[in-house]
Amino acid sequence: MSLVFEKSVDQRRGYKNPALDVPAAGKIDAKYLRSEDCPFPEMSELDVVRHYTQLSKLNFSIDTHFYPLGSCTMKYNPKFCEASARVPGFANLHPLLPQLKDGERLTQGALEVLYDLEQWMCEMTGMASFTMQPLAGAHGELTGVMMMAAYHKAKGNKKRYIIVPDSAHGTNPATARIAGYDTISIPSDENGVMDFEVLKSKINDEVAGLMLTCPNTHGLFNSDIDKIAQMIHDVDGIMYYDGANLNAILGRCRPGDIGFDVMHINTHKTFTTPHGGGGPGAGPVGVNKKLEPFLPVSRVVKKSDGTFALDYDYEDSIGYIASFYGNFALLLRAYAYILLLGEEGLRAVSDHAVLNANYIKACLKDKFHLPFDRLCMHEVVFSAKKQAERGVHAVDIAKYLIDQGIHPPTVYFPLTVKESVMVEPTETESRTTLDEFIECMLQADLESQENPGMFHGLPKTTPISRPDEVKAARELNTNYFTQ
Repeated sequence: MSLVFEKSVDQRRGYKNPALDVPAAGKIDAKYLRSEDCPFPEMSELDVVRHYTQLSKLNFSIDTHFYPLGSCTMKYNPKFCEASARVPGFANLHPLLPQLKDGERLTQGALEVLYDLEQWMCEMTGMASFTMQPLAGAHGELTGVMMMAAYHKAKGNKKRYIIVPDSAHGTNPATARIAGYDTISIPSDENGVMDFEVLKSKINDEVAGLMLTCPNTHGLFNSDIDKIAQMIHDVDGIMYYDGANLNAILGRCRPGDIGFDVMHINTHKTFTTPHGGGGPGAGPVGVNKKLEPFLPVSRVVKKSDGTFALDYDYEDSIGYIASFYGNFALLLRAYAYILLLGEEGLRAVSDHAVLNANYIKACLKDKFHLPFDRLCMHEVVFSAKKQAERGVHAVDIAKYLIDQGIHPPTVYFPLTVKESVMVEPTETESRTTLDEFIECMLQADLESQENPGMFHGLPKTTPISRPDEVKAARELNTNYFTQ
C-alpha cells in the first residue's frame, strides 16, 4: 500500500479557505515564518478518507480479530461504556468548575462517580481506601511504592530492598528502583511459582516489601501466599499486589484478605477500558488501614448533607501524583462496566477467563510443551521448544497466526520460559473462537513437522513480511519524507 506522500498530486486540494473578509492581522516577524512551504501531501478529501480507511483495515483489533495476547491483554471495549464516557454532562465538564455554586451541583455527578467507584473497588479487593488519580498501571505502582516508603519513613525503619520474583512484569523492578530501592530477584521453582526456600533466605530487616502478581505471570496461583505475607510482615515489610491479573480472581478472592497491604488495578485489564499505544490509562491504587494516611490528595469525601467534596487535609499524604481527577473518562468507563455486570457478572468474568485458559491448555498440551503442567488461572504459558527443534520458533508461529487472522499470543515472555508462548483467551470469547484458534495452533505444529521452511517467509498477507528487527531497532528511522 502506498504512503500518503506517494499519493500526493501537485496543487490538488481537499479544501480551500474562503477569501479574507476581515482586516488582516499585523505582520508576523519573518523569523517565525517558513522559508518554504511545509511539504504536506496534496490530496482531495475523498483521497484522504479512502487512504486512512484502507489503513484501518490492516489493523488487528478487538473489534475485528481474536486477540489472545497474554499478561496485559486488552479486553473488548463495550460500546455501552464508550457511550457512557461521551455523555455531555461528563465529557464537557471542566475540572476547574467549583463543586457547588449558588445551589447548583456543578461537579457533584463526577465526584459521586469517583466516590462510588472507590467504595466498589474496596469491596472487590478487601482494601480500606483507594485513590483514582494514577494515570496508568505503572503510575499506580509508583504511587503504591511511594506510600510504602512513606510508611517506613514515618516509623523510622531503615529499609533498602524490595523483593520481586524473576517472573515479574518489568515495571516492578523499575518502579522499585525509581522509588530509591535496590531489588532482590527470587527465582521460580519447578512448579512455576516463587521459590519459597530462596525467598525465606533473602528476607531480613532491610526488606521494605515484596511486589507480587497473584496469580503470577505463568498464570499460576501461589498457594503459599499466606505464609509469604506472614514472613514479610514479620520484618514490618509491605505486601504489594500487582493487579495485572486481578481478572483471574475477581469475585473469588480478595487481595486484602490474603495479606496484601497495597495494590493497583489495571482498569484496561479487568474493567474493559481502552489501552494501547502508551495510553491513556488508569491505575487506581488501594491500601489497607496502615497505609491509608499516606494516600495522595485530593480525596473525594461524602459530607453529612449528602454532597461530595474534595478533601486535602491529610498531613501524612505523599501529596499530588496527578492533576485533577486522574483519567476521568477511563474511570467512567470502568464505572459503567461494573454497573452493567453487577456482583454475579463480575464473578462470572473470572470463572470464564479461567475456564477458557484451561480449555486451551488441555487441547494443546500434547503438541506444545507445557513447562508447568498444573491447573492454570486466566492464562496458560506454553513453550515452542518442540517446534524449535525442527527450526520453527515461537516468533515463526506468531507470524503464522497473523496469516490466519489471529493476533499472536505473547511470545518470549515471561523470560523464565524458553520459546514461551503465553495465551490469554479472556472471558469474552466463545468456544467456537477458541476452537478455531486451537485448530490453527495444531496446524502450525503439523506444518513444523512437514514443511518447516515455509514459516520463514510468513506472514504473506501483510504489507511488510519479515523486517530485520535488529536493524530496525539500531537504525530507527521514522522520518520517511526527508529521505
